[in-house]
Amino acid sequence: MNKIKLGIPKGSLQESTLYLFKKAGFNINISERSYKPTIDDSEIECLLIRAQEIPKYVEQGVLDIGLSGKDWITETKAEVEEVADLVYAKTGFGKVKLVIAVPEDSKIKSVKDLEGKRIATELVSVTRDYLKKNKVNAEVEFSWGATEVKVPELVDAISELTETGSSLRANKLRIVDTIIESNTKFIANKKSMQDSWKKQKIQEIALLLNGALAAESKVGLKMNVEKKNLNKLLLLLPALKKPTISELSDKNWAAVETIIDEKIVREIIPKLKQAGAQGIIEYPLNKIVD
Repeated sequence: MNKIKLGIPKGSLQESTLYLFKKAGFNINISERSYKPTIDDSEIECLLIRAQEIPKYVEQGVLDIGLSGKDWITETKAEVEEVADLVYAKTGFGKVKLVIAVPEDSKIKSVKDLEGKRIATELVSVTRDYLKKNKVNAEVEFSWGATEVKVPELVDAISELTETGSSLRANKLRIVDTIIESNTKFIANKKSMQDSWKKQKIQEIALLLNGALAAESKVGLKMNVEKKNLNKLLLLLPALKKPTISELSDKNWAAVETIIDEKIVREIIPKLKQAGAQGIIEYPLNKIVD
């Protein structure tokens, strides 16, 4: 049987990745102390690996596919094919930033002020490239973690990934500049993409992951409305394209179904009710596939 090897990121991206795969229709189970998760697809073999290592393993063909951040793909300079751009992170569905941060009372105000300073980071190569681009000479040292606590006693500044900035603020750090924005990428080995069976399987997985991600911030709405109020109601409804309108057994009434942003539901339902909608049903979505 043909099989494809998938790298699941261990650590901060792990739970959000498992959640996304579940919405896409794949149930992945990870046993305690096991680095070989099980998946309910006999054509996929999973390995649990640190996101930092996945790009190189995909490049080398140890893995056919994997998920890792743009930051680590750039850091490792891995030659891989980016199959899908999946905008999700540790705690939400957005991008993270690699930033230069310093203590709140530091005299460092811009990248030029880093001249001759010492910077700690996990992303050494990306940080050095950033400094070189800005014509700044500074010492960049690798950090094994807990980077925020190293300033100002051990280093002058840090280059650190942040999603919300809360950890930096909690450690009384101030952002000086953003080096890059990053998000999760679904990547593939270039030779695997030349294999017709693997390429099709990879593209199918990507389609489902993209569909699950697209549905994350959306919900469906169903309702009934008298036809005399239909146009007034439709003016209230944003939609991906246009609402679906169906006739009911009572010819004076119509059923309306649409997809909207979840964040506006609490505002729009009272307005729909006032416009004459009845039997309003809100339901979650697993996937939206265009």
